[in-house]
Amino acid sequence: MTRAAPKAGRWRVHAGERRLLLLFGDLVAASLATLAALALWAESDWLGFTGDFVRSRAAWFLLLPPAWVLLMVNQYDVHRAASWRETWRGVLLTAGVGLMLYLVVYFTSDPRSLPRRGVMYFLVLVSLLTLLWRWIYVRVFTAPAFLRRVVVAGAGLSGRTLLGVLRDTSPRPFHLVGLIDDDPGKQGMVIEGSPVLGESSRLLEVAEREEVAEIIVAITGKMQGAMFQALLDAQERGVEITRMPVVYEELLGRVPIRHLESDWLLRSFVDELRVSGVYLVIKRLIDILGAMAGLAGFLAVLPWVAIGILVESGRPVFFRQLRLGQGGRLYSVLKLRTMRQDAEADGLAHWASEGDPRMTRVGGLLRKMHLDEFPQFWNVLKGEMSLVGPRPERPELVAELEKQIPFYRARLLVKPGVSGWAQINYGKGASVEGSAEKLEYDLYYIKHRGLWMDIWIILRSIGSIFGLRGV
Repeated sequence: MTRAAPKAGRWRVHAGERRLLLLFGDLVAASLATLAALALWAESDWLGFTGDFVRSRAAWFLLLPPAWVLLMVNQYDVHRAASWRETWRGVLLTAGVGLMLYLVVYFTSDPRSLPRRGVMYFLVLVSLLTLLWRWIYVRVFTAPAFLRRVVVAGAGLSGRTLLGVLRDTSPRPFHLVGLIDDDPGKQGMVIEGSPVLGESSRLLEVAEREEVAEIIVAITGKMQGAMFQALLDAQERGVEITRMPVVYEELLGRVPIRHLESDWLLRSFVDELRVSGVYLVIKRLIDILGAMAGLAGFLAVLPWVAIGILVESGRPVFFRQLRLGQGGRLYSVLKLRTMRQDAEADGLAHWASEGDPRMTRVGGLLRKMHLDEFPQFWNVLKGEMSLVGPRPERPELVAELEKQIPFYRARLLVKPGVSGWAQINYGKGASVEGSAEKLEYDLYYIKHRGLWMDIWIILRSIGSIFGLRGV
């Protein structure tokens, strides 16, 4: 007798779809705020809200909605967006940064050419409307109705790792019904608050009874034939089957390097490494333009930076270090000195960490503003680096890390970058464990890299310079 297909009963909304939803909602809120601000400005000055008014005095207002979305770039993390506390803080800080940027433009141009009240109306209205939209998002799209019901197949190390990720993820991305495992010793156990519901022979029964929409396969070793057949049967009945590494990537934006098969690099990584020639040409063009703009900005502040370094700690202002580039090729980077002259008096490479006691006060300020990295735009212009990619490491550290971290050498498959996916999501990895976590982000970038992802990373990097990171 053929069993009925399990009823999903849940709308599935992926992280990427949630991000697009947030972006669309913010754009609508900003567009409504723009129209309302123009209307208030026109009526308060007795100008009349007409097409002629918009064309003659406020056509540039049409740039405000996309500008607002760009300023909100660091608020599209779906986990942060699900927190009301993080949301209102982020929106208010974005409005504050927007106000500061407008004041800079206002006082460096003819004040008569720019309105004050119109922009004030916009900032107030867009903040209120965005907060209203984000409140609706938090109340509606994090509700149980949007959480799919899931079973994890495998209660071993891989399954437990996934449960640990879920424990630390707020709000929960899905409702975990429980686990299925063929190990007799695990039957009836409760792992991280989730019960082991039985063996593979009970998988279909559990899926139907619990209205399961998805089964996550967290088995990295040899899979028993009974489990494989049960998964095929469940898929035939409409249940989606997903591998644990895919879910891990979706939730964290990282690749689970410690829970992959030995041939993963060949099966899943090298095949997806190939990118189009058009992407590489556009990426190089963006690198050249970005490097020229970065060097121009750096030269403008260099005299003041040099004076600060010289007054506090003397010479030199710059120093060189060897780094490993694409394919393991050695090259030299030029950096502003942010530490004492005797920071590596023993001649050995040391980890740089947050609050490093070797750092000077000027150096700490330069690092917060990321100005110490600006000389590397010269390496980008020369083609040794890119604007976006894994951060380059010193040869001594790479030699040590690749002995302890699986797949570490894979980060050398692409050009290193001034900024990268790991930098905007994690920061510095001042230990072997921290470097392993950074590597997970780096491999995620290499696997999924593309033009839009590069642009997204560049925008978020710029946002961090304006203080939007860590809101």
